Amino acid sequence: MDINSDLGESYGVWRMGDDAALLDVVTSANVACGFHAGDPAGILHTLRAAAERGVAVGAHVAYPDLVGFGRRNMDPSSAELVADVIYQIGALQGLAQAAGTRVRYVKPHGALYNTIAHDARQGDDVISALLALDPQLTLLALAGSPLIERARARGLRVVAEAFADRAYNDDGTLVSRRLPGAVLHDADAVAERMLQLVRTGEVTSITGTRVRLQADSICVHGDSPGAVDMARRVRARLQDAGVALRPFVDTLQG
Repeated sequence: MDINSDLGESYGVWRMGDDAALLDVVTSANVACGFHAGDPAGILHTLRAAAERGVAVGAHVAYPDLVGFGRRNMDPSSAELVADVIYQIGALQGLAQAAGTRVRYVKPHGALYNTIAHDARQGDDVISALLALDPQLTLLALAGSPLIERARARGLRVVAEAFADRAYNDDGTLVSRRLPGAVLHDADAVAERMLQLVRTGEVTSITGTRVRLQADSICVHGDSPGAVDMARRVRARLQDAGVALRPFVDTLQG
């Protein structure tokens, strides 16, 4: 199993999360590309820290929405969205090369992530961007979403992920952050929940229903309160149960 987190999201003097501590826990780092968060110097620092620890790096692409932290819905044209995604990945590729690592996958952020899970047009635009830039990139997507099969049908490698600290609806979608209980805070309960996912392929929804999820990566949000402790407990619980942890991109390459 892989554990990933969103990193590189600090902006100037404004600090977001604890990248150094999380990089000691996760196996993959979704690094901001400047559109929803992150400044070049901070992103480069995070990439160097990831390289030192052998953590796989992915591009955390987003809508151009610094003020809304990439969590506001947008409806860009296909030409805009394709170019925006290519631009962000390209920028991160340059910084990653300077840091002694490389971008191996792409995980969309926030509103873009949730939109393309079910919006065919925007989903196809993101797929087109990856294929145009580097067909060897892997797309990290929401488990159970139609996007997964659409991307695979076009020859793109896709890995499904589950969210440790987010509540699920009965249909396998994420509970909106606008609703109570959408974000989970009990680290021990979250860790046990993720072990349940690994063992059974199921999570318990917000209504108590068992929902099937096929996932090869677990996300712990770096901006959640207590994120570092939660990530540590998830990792420890899985390791104590004998679950091997490694970057999903390494698994894909055997």
